[in-house]
Amino acid sequence: MTPHVVMVPGLRGDTPTHWQQVLTPALGATHLPTHRAPDDLAGRTADITASIESREGPVLLVGHSAGVLTILHWAQAAGAGLTGRVHAALLVTPPTLERELPEAYPRLEELRRTGWLPLPAGPLPFDSTVLVSDDDPLGPPEEVEALAGQWGSSVLGAGPVGHANPAAGFGDWPFVAECIRAVGAGVQVH
Repeated sequence: MTPHVVMVPGLRGDTPTHWQQVLTPALGATHLPTHRAPDDLAGRTADITASIESREGPVLLVGHSAGVLTILHWAQAAGAGLTGRVHAALLVTPPTLERELPEAYPRLEELRRTGWLPLPAGPLPFDSTVLVSDDDPLGPPEEVEALAGQWGSSVLGAGPVGHANPAAGFGDWPFVAECIRAVGAGVQVH
C-alpha cells in the first residue's frame, strides 16, 4: 500500500509559497496546521498523532526545519502502535539549535523552556532520510550529518539550497518531490 504523505511544517506559520504547501495538493497529502504558536510543541506532536489515527495504512512524514524536530519529539513519545504506522520520514534541512536562530524565531532559552531542547538523540523507530544543505545557516552540514547519525538516518545531499525555504527560492521544488517519491515507495505526484 502506498503511504499517505503528511507534511509537518516548521515554526514560521502559513506560507503558501513554501514547497510543502505547494506540493500538498499535487501529492494528495495532508498538511498539518500552521497556526500553532512556536512554543506549542505538544500541540504540534498531537497533530501528527491525529493525522495518523485519522487514516488507515502507512504514512510518510515529511518535515522541514522545526517540523523535523517535531517528528523527533513525537517519535520519542509515541508508542509503537503509532510509530509502526510510519513507512518512513524525509527530514529536510533540520536546524541544529547549536546557536541562536535569527530574530524571527524563538530564543534558545525559550525553546529549552518549552521542551524543544534538548533534541532527541536516539535512533528513530522507522526509516528516515535527512536532506542536508551545503549552506544552511540554521544547520551546518557537518552538524546535521552528526545528528542524522544519532537518529540512524540516511543522508542525502541537496546541494547549496540554504534553508530550503521560500526565502532561499524554494517554493516549487522538483528535487524534493523526487525525494518524496523515492523515500515514499510509490507516492505519486499529480
